[in-house]
Amino acid sequence: MWPPPKIIASMLTWRGWNGTVIRAGSRFHTVLLRRFGRTKLVGGDALILTTRGRKTGRPTSTPLFYAKNDGKILIAASFAGSGTPPGWYLNLVAHPEVDAAIDGRTARYVARTLSPQQAEAAWPKLTAVYPTFERYRKRSKRVIPVVELAPVCK
Repeated sequence: MWPPPKIIASMLTWRGWNGTVIRAGSRFHTVLLRRFGRTKLVGGDALILTTRGRKTGRPTSTPLFYAKNDGKILIAASFAGSGTPPGWYLNLVAHPEVDAAIDGRTARYVARTLSPQQAEAAWPKLTAVYPTFERYRKRSKRVIPVVELAPVCK
């Protein structure tokens, strides 16, 4: 696929983009991922996170880059280095049970925000997947939360 998805995603690091553009890009990626039923379309390390709205209670889905860590999943609430956290992060803080679809398979997870020390240890794994996260961290005036998704045992 040209241009490669990570190049498209890194274009979102331009300071001129606002949240509306970023959200529109996320919705477009979500449609493509669902249409083709696999995350390989935007890179093998993308998932679709579905949270329950903190105000509406409705499900909201967002494509995100992720890293694996001891059977769990790591994601960063970067919002392209914006000064505000993404809506999906605020949703999972309010409702920590989420769904994540990887390669067309959806599973249930419990989300928790890592402590600053745990997050610092997790960042190398996340930047190995998506190096632009480092640019987001340098630009952001807030500490970007790292979230761990642990599978829900049935």
